[in-house]
Formats: sequence, structure tokens, C-alpha cells
Amino acid sequence: MGKTLTEKVIEKHLIKGTLERGSDIAIKIDQTLTQDATGTMAYLQFEAIGIDRVQTELSVSYVDHNTLQTDFKNPDDHRYLQSIAARYGIYFSRPGNGICHQLHLERFAQPGKTLLGSDSHTPTAGGVGMISIGAGGLDVAAAMAGEVFRLKMPKVIKVYLTGQLTDYVSAKDVILEVLRRIGVKGAVNKVLEYTGPGVKTLSVPERGTITNMGTETGATTSIFPSDDITRDFLEAQNRAVQWIELKPDEDAVYDETLEINLSELEPLVATPHSPGNIKTVKELEGLKVDQVCIGSCTNSTLRDLKIVGSILKDHTIAQNTVLTVSPGSRQVVDHMIHSGEMAHLVEAGARILENACGPCIGMGLAPKSDAISLRTFNRNFLGRSGTKSAQAYLVSPETAAISAIKGQLTDPRSLGKMPKIEMPKKFRVNDNMIIPPISEDEAKSIEIVRGPNIKPLPEFNPLPEKLKGEVLLKVEDDITTDHIMPAGAKILPLRSNIPEISKFVFNVIDESFPDRSLEKEGGFIVGGENYGQGSSREHAAIAPKYLGLKAVVVKTFARIHLANLVNFGIVPLTFSNKDDYAKIEQGDQIEIDLTTLGSGKVTLKNLSKNTDFTLTHSLSPVEIEVLKTGGKLPHIKQKHGQ
Repeated sequence: MGKTLTEKVIEKHLIKGTLERGSDIAIKIDQTLTQDATGTMAYLQFEAIGIDRVQTELSVSYVDHNTLQTDFKNPDDHRYLQSIAARYGIYFSRPGNGICHQLHLERFAQPGKTLLGSDSHTPTAGGVGMISIGAGGLDVAAAMAGEVFRLKMPKVIKVYLTGQLTDYVSAKDVILEVLRRIGVKGAVNKVLEYTGPGVKTLSVPERGTITNMGTETGATTSIFPSDDITRDFLEAQNRAVQWIELKPDEDAVYDETLEINLSELEPLVATPHSPGNIKTVKELEGLKVDQVCIGSCTNSTLRDLKIVGSILKDHTIAQNTVLTVSPGSRQVVDHMIHSGEMAHLVEAGARILENACGPCIGMGLAPKSDAISLRTFNRNFLGRSGTKSAQAYLVSPETAAISAIKGQLTDPRSLGKMPKIEMPKKFRVNDNMIIPPISEDEAKSIEIVRGPNIKPLPEFNPLPEKLKGEVLLKVEDDITTDHIMPAGAKILPLRSNIPEISKFVFNVIDESFPDRSLEKEGGFIVGGENYGQGSSREHAAIAPKYLGLKAVVVKTFARIHLANLVNFGIVPLTFSNKDDYAKIEQGDQIEIDLTTLGSGKVTLKNLSKNTDFTLTHSLSPVEIEVLKTGGKLPHIKQKHGQ
């Protein structure tokens, strides 16, 4: 029986376990990436492990999230990150150089390698045939220290592409179609593997758009084969030596199949407040638009901005519409300047922002009250834009550009024949904003720079046999990490200061949660399906832990958040009977007996209602041991005798 591409790459890196679906496996990690919003905490954790130098083939620290410097906090963190990179043998991409996923695809992603990143959109690198997985910062810190990465062997969905995209229909519409078919939890613990003749019609940047936003389906990762299209891309980036051919066996067996005819797709839009709420642009055409934002790690490539430039050429944006453009990298900007196409953006009235995440993470450019904002981003969660009353819609660059001109949501096919763009045969490569590692001997003399906003890690104690306390909050389905630990210009700079950032936990749902948690000396959260969807931010676990959160009881968990809860000693449990969700309310006093945790089942006693029922979990024996020691960091230190 033949193997899928996913199985081939995982098997090559398999340290423990088998390829049996759902089984516990451990894989070797070749590369890691961090970004500054998650990186400060990841490197504090790496320091605490006590390893003298990173053990990976390559690790890169990017600064792309917290670049809006309204006070000392962000620039202080940047200096900390730069000194850490120099001390421990890490590449450092300086502020303003670009977005981590765009840059990694350009300069470091390699077919057949594994990549672990402290950002949920790390799967972007699957566009060149990598197994690239988003994870919490502590998992990335552990990988940099030489630890294996543990996960459940995912199922593999074959996404079979035929046909070819028509004019003004793009890769963004492909992934929106996938989301329309399977929703935001349809690929949890699964990999989306793209095959079929339609694959050959997609460039690497287009593939990267698709793998990037595959994260919104809950997928562990997404991957394309490494073929002659991949070779041409790497050759254009002066990295042809890194190319290898990778493809599934012809008789590979998949767990599910999804067939998409690219020729039949039309422009799509994700409506508020979920990437899974998909409609056609035609259905909503004419919707007045106040703001249009083009960029993010999903749609900030040279290909995307060339298309946008060709549409904006000789036009001016509508009088009541604001247009912003966030290029993905300096390489993109360099090309747009030298080709003259940057002028089309400027002359049309676009506000050219820094090569960074910017509005996508709520770092500036919040829309006005009650605004309709079209975004080429990957998420449109409630309040993520920085304006809770705003309505964010996710669209392709083509749809965004024509809508900015018209001032209303417009089907780009109304423009007629699509202009041709010329992609360079050789990219303008200039790595002068990436600082490479220095020698190990030189590195030992580096002094780590710590600003006053960087606080020590909280201590986490071993797990008791029984957990007792109050249900502090009961929430519905699809609670995101943005709900749990919001981002934005006010909160992101506090990522290295757990006591301060914990004051914003569940801020968009219940502003009283932090104070109540401290007053009650911690307690429990009860939730519905897909709890913890979205970002990899481990602060959605570590900040509630600081407030005393003991366990989370839900119908189902999102993969990364489940792992983060374990990493910080919070017990993740699920209802064995989902109807039991209705039998517990906020304010109830409960007790959970953990003495039977190893059996896969525990008993929850609702002391307020004098009832009890069974909870279950999917934890491996190693994860149970991690919980018992108080979390992953004390577990690793115990393992190394520290």
C-alpha cells in the first residue's frame, strides 16, 4: 500500500510511534520560527530549560507583530530577542523586514523538512512541501532544546484539484471554498494534502496562501507536493540546491477526499465573525465598504500586490473608503519599487504600511465604529480588528482592490479580462536585514538585554489529586483564543508580562473574569465545541493559569490550545456525554477526582446540584505525566535533573 506525502515526511522524522491514525507519535523538528508576540515568552522558557545553544538545524526569530512602538515595551522586547538570538545561535529578522511566514517561505522553507512555529499560520511553508506545524511557544522552546514534538498521528484529507482558476478568481477563493465545504473544525487532527492536475497551475505563493489559511479549518497542517513549480521558485530565490522532488505514491490511501474543480470557483467572502461563514461575492455585492485592508501572511506576496497594482492603476479609491496595504517583505517592496508598480498603489490613494502583520493582529488601523471592513486576512473574529462594533469580511486581493475603487463590495470579474502580470525569473535577494548566528565561542560573551516589561516566569506546582472550586465561566461553541486572550495594540506589548496581561483574560466576553478568578482563588471553565480555536498563543493558557484556572471542561478542543493547556498544567477534559453540558452552570461548585486520570475517565461532582457525571480525555501517558509535574517546563527540567 502506497504512502501519502504527509506519511512520507512524517515517517522520515518519526522518533516514536507508528503511522497509525490517532496514535501518539513523536517527531524530530528540523527548523523553528518564532515571532515577537509569542517569541519573548518562548525564549524566556528556552532560557529556563538551561540549554547552551539551539539544537535544531535552523531557528529563526522574526519581529513582525509588535512593531507599533507607542512606548518602551515593544522596542525593549525587540532588543531582548536580538540578544537572545545572538547568544543562542538563532537567525534574527529585524523589525520591518517582513512577516515571518512570507519571509520563511522566501528564504528558509525546504521541501521534506519539518518546521515548528510559535504561530498558528506556520503551515504556510507547506506550500513548498514541508510538514510545518503551529504550536505554543513552550513546544517551540522545547524543540529548540532538542526535544521531540509530540502529537496525534493525523488523518490525511486528499484535496484533489482539477481545472484552472479563471480570471479574477484566486488562491484565496480556493481556501475559502475548502472552508465552505468543511467549516472551521472539519480538519481537526487532520492534514489537508493537495494533489491532482490542478496543483500544477498554482505557483508557490498561491500554494502558500492556501496552506496558510488551512489553519482556519483546524488542520494540523496543509501540504503541497514539491515539483518543478517548487524548483523554479527556489531557483528564483537562489536556493535551487535545497530542492528535492516530493509526491505521494500513486496508490496512496487517504482517509477522506475532497474534490475541487478550480475552473468552477467564483469569488468568495467570509462574513462576520468567522472564516467559516462563506458566501459568494455576488450574494453580497453592493455592500457599502468603509475600509479595505490588503496584506497579512495570507495575501501579501509579490504576486498579490502586482495584481492589486494592476487593478488600481489609473484609478482612485472611493471618497468614503480607506485602503491600506501591508507588503509581506522587503523583497516584495523592492520589486514593486523597481518595476514601478508601487506607484499604482500610491497614486490610487492606498496607505502603505510597514512590512508587518499590522491590522491583521489589531496592531493599528482599527476601523471606525460600526464599519464594514474588507480584509485579505485569515481571521475576522469579533473585536480582532480593534473595534468591537466593526464587521470584518475576508476576501481575495482582487475583490479587495476593485471594492476599494467602487466603495462597495464588488465582484472583480466585472473588470473583464484580467491584465497579465510578469513575475521575475530571479527575485531580488537581499538578506541584509537578517542577522545570522555568530560562533558559539563568541556567543558566550553576549549579555541578554531585559527591559522592565519582561517579568520572570510564574511558578507552576504539581497537580493535586482532587480539584475543587467554582465554575467561573460557561461559554458556547467556537470560543477562540482571541476571546480568551485578546490581541491588539494595547495588549500585545504585555506578552512578556504575565501578571499584567492576565488582567485582560476573556475581556471581550466578561471583563470581570480576572478579578473574580483571583477573588475565588481560581476555578473552572465550561465550554462547547472547538474550544480554543484560532491562534497558537499560549498566553490563552498561561494567563488563565496565573489567575488560578484548574481545569477546562468542554465538548471538544482545538488542537493547539489543548496542547497549551497541558503545557501549563491546566487539565483539559471533555464531556463523555455532550448532553451533560446542560447540567452545569456558571457559579456551580464542583469537584473533579483526578486519581483515575490514567484510565481515561474521571468523575465530576456538581456539589451545587448534587449530581455527578463522567468526563474523559485524549491525553497520552506522557501528557498525563506533564500535567502531574505541573506543566511541560518543570517536566523537562525534571527529566534533565535540574
